[in-house]
Amino acid sequence: MAADPSGWFPDLMSVTSRTIPAAPEDVFAVLSDGWTFASWVVGASRIRDVDEHWPQPGTRIQHSVGSWPLLLDDHTAAEEMTPNRMLQMRARGWPAGEARIRIELEEQGSGTVVTITEDAVSGPGLLVPGVLRSALLDWRNVETLQRLAYRVEGEVRRRA
Repeated sequence: MAADPSGWFPDLMSVTSRTIPAAPEDVFAVLSDGWTFASWVVGASRIRDVDEHWPQPGTRIQHSVGSWPLLLDDHTAAEEMTPNRMLQMRARGWPAGEARIRIELEEQGSGTVVTITEDAVSGPGLLVPGVLRSALLDWRNVETLQRLAYRVEGEVRRRA
């Protein structure tokens, strides 16, 4: 199967969506606060450092994945960003490999449809058959979007 120009396999990758009852600006504010990353990303257990201009392309979040005592230190880098619309990242979690994650925000009424598109792009994760890999990522990203929704809704209530 041929990859598209970005190197992704569109029919195998995980695509998960959820509507969050908040404006795109509110959702993007949480995405832009790298220190909150571990509170909504399933698998991230702690944040060690966040580059000053996160999520500008080329900036990083230094994080750990896993659970004590099996923590792995690695990072996630912002690749592309359009304020209040899209954030694309490359997440490292070696020795498992690397994944590309795109989070898109689409205003819908008084809420925002948040879509996470994710797939492995290098490392042993690519050895997992695409259908199984997609199913596992779908399962993980349903919970990630639930946590993101809680975080955004809490921030909106706090500011009100």
